Amino acid sequence: MTTFARGTDTLTRDALTVLQPGFTGTTAPDWLLRRLGEGLASVGLFGRNIASPEQLRSLTAQLRAEREDVLVAIDEEGGDVTRLEVRTGSSFPGNHALGAVDDVDLTYRVAQELGRRLARCGVNLNWAPSADVNSNPANPVIGVRSFGADTARVARHTAAYVGGLQSAGVAACTKHFPGHGDTAVDSHHAMPRIDADPEVLQERELAPFRAAVEAGTRAVMSAHILVPALDPDRPATLSRRILTELLRGELGYDGLIVTDGMEMRAIADTHGIERGSVLAVAAGADAICVGGGLADDETVRRLRDALVSAVRSGELAEERLAEAADRVRALARWTASAAPRGADEPEGDGADVGLLAARRALTVTGAEDFTPLTEPPYVAALTPVANIAVGEETPWGVAAELLRMLPGTETGSFSGEDAGRAVLEAAGARRIVAVVRDEHRHPWMARALDTLLAGRPGTIVVEMGVPQAAPRGALHIATHGAARVCGRAAAEVIAGR
Repeated sequence: MTTFARGTDTLTRDALTVLQPGFTGTTAPDWLLRRLGEGLASVGLFGRNIASPEQLRSLTAQLRAEREDVLVAIDEEGGDVTRLEVRTGSSFPGNHALGAVDDVDLTYRVAQELGRRLARCGVNLNWAPSADVNSNPANPVIGVRSFGADTARVARHTAAYVGGLQSAGVAACTKHFPGHGDTAVDSHHAMPRIDADPEVLQERELAPFRAAVEAGTRAVMSAHILVPALDPDRPATLSRRILTELLRGELGYDGLIVTDGMEMRAIADTHGIERGSVLAVAAGADAICVGGGLADDETVRRLRDALVSAVRSGELAEERLAEAADRVRALARWTASAAPRGADEPEGDGADVGLLAARRALTVTGAEDFTPLTEPPYVAALTPVANIAVGEETPWGVAAELLRMLPGTETGSFSGEDAGRAVLEAAGARRIVAVVRDEHRHPWMARALDTLLAGRPGTIVVEMGVPQAAPRGALHIATHGAARVCGRAAAEVIAGR
């Protein structure tokens, strides 16, 4: 049983309960353990907190020694966005690859295996899946994190993912409500806006969230986006019309509503995190996610005090804060009673499901005239700036796998207007494998491929983003994601393995 620190009143405990902070380090700092004793009920984990499965199990055990029913949340989508395997790349191909295969049973199995791995490490809330319909090819932050551009496909795979994850006893947190797919701005940097008619929003953006609600998703994450057709004044995270009237009222959802990271500039630069957190809870949010960039006791204290002050001033109803805290505790009770199946068992037949999915997701053009390589090539990664959700520390590409299959393989990373000429110079006489992500969004990347294919028509092209551009090259492989298993699947084709 959790015992609260003496002198911590109900209002202050409720204010702490609705926070989901992060922290730095691979062990829990003293301030975090103290706050758990005072009422904090959730902790968010990021790549900086994880060194190995064994270390993660030790960390979550440390947290539970202080508060048995703590919610331990993580941003583990699989694919490009991974925290469990942040330094190696994911064992799972990600949503876009699963959508490309379009086998809902496979999606269920992948999510179930991912959930088992999380549960084995003591994690019980996953900020996934992304239910965004990737309707805007220029979207800089969703892309391969989406199951695709077809609403019905996204809806059925979202439901399958929720079911698979929760069958392992890990709560799903479907995001980013009401849909982040039709944006051209990353909300980590500024406020995106979706100018779609209400009818389009109903048929496109909201359909996957309806499917998630029907599948029993235990949590939903709000988006920091302005959708004037739903609320012309406030972004979804701060909008009562969107969180309470639409999500709760129209969609009939009664689980936990979690905000996206409040330190993201879409909120921090417009309202500030303290004011934004008060407005979010007043609008209907139950848990305030903060910690991707802010991870200290001072942030927790400021947010706690802002919520308490808002209640005492009458700006935030005490009943609304209490309701939010009750939903956090209710989810904690569900995770404790979910009885995950196989969570403590060693990896079995499901261990390779991610690689099997990555292989099935490949779209290969030109294979009929292609002879697999027997000599080590030169792998040129045409590297765009990574979005914040993915991060720069997670490796991607096919070079590591080709080096294992074809010892002596060399590699380099290139960007900018001279990338094509630089690759030709670096590669020398070697066969070139050009690896790209979202060629259609980066004109310099397309021009680099023009240069490579003009000078070396035998160049192999591997597209590891959304394959929007027309296939080209002596062999073109679309992996539908940049996870480690996607790179391995592509390398197997190139090397004929």
